[in-house]
Formats: sequence, structure tokens, C-alpha cells
Amino acid sequence: MITAIYSLHLLVSMALIVIVLLQTGKGADMGAAFGGASQTVFGSTGRKTFLTRLTAGAAVVFMITCLFLAWYSSQGVSKGVMKDFSESPAAPGAPAGATAPAPLPGTEAAPAPATGEATPAPSEGQAAPAPAPTPAPESPPAPAPKSAPPAP
Repeated sequence: MITAIYSLHLLVSMALIVIVLLQTGKGADMGAAFGGASQTVFGSTGRKTFLTRLTAGAAVVFMITCLFLAWYSSQGVSKGVMKDFSESPAAPGAPAGATAPAPLPGTEAAPAPATGEATPAPSEGQAAPAPAPTPAPESPPAPAPKSAPPAP
């Protein structure tokens, strides 16, 4: 059903564009372009009445489909972004709200030593693990050079 409403909305919007473009301004007669008397191309009542009624009808259908589509899109929307957010428990001794960072893809997540515990020494035949490099702090971008004012 929603596909039919979308299709109707699309057709009515295109028809509304075409109908408005077919209408002419005041003083311009379509019949004069074909060498006949004015108001005779679309009958004795002229085309203003016909196109005006057609425009009004298309506009009403367009507004109804707009209202329906707006109502339909608002159905099923949650009241808040954080509604389903569940906070994962923090490590013991960590400040409230602190969580451990996620491991990088492709690396194994080694359990972190608890607070106050020493890192185990490497056994014989194993090299000591290299310390993780600390990222350099990012500096703000340099300001763009000012251009000289134009010469008079």
C-alpha cells in the first residue's frame, strides 16, 4: 500500500509541475499562437477554468499524500536516541562510566593486569615485549595564509 501512495505522490507532483508550466501569464493567449481567436483552443470557456480546476485538484491530492507520508514515517520512531542504550559494567576500581577500549581488528585482546599487579616477566628464550608507542598529540591546523587585498 505504501508503494502505491509513493507512486501516486510522485505522479501527482510531476503532473502539478506540468500543469503549472502549461498555464500562461495574463494577456498571453494560446489561441493567438495558432492564428485563431483567443479562448477558442480549449473551448468557449477558455483554458483558465480547466487548468485552474486541474491545478486545485492535483494540489489537494498532493497535500493529502504529503500528510499521509509524514504520518506514516513518524510511526515506529522511538522517543529518544539513548532509549535502548545499556551501559557495560566498568572494571573494579575504575571511575564510574569508564570502560576499557575495544581491541583493534586483527589483534588478540590480552587481559589487562588488575590495578597494583606487576606485568609477568618474559620466560627464558622469549624477548621482552616492546612497549606500545604513545601517539603524538595532535596540533591544531595552521591558519590559512591571508590573501592580499586587491589592488585598486
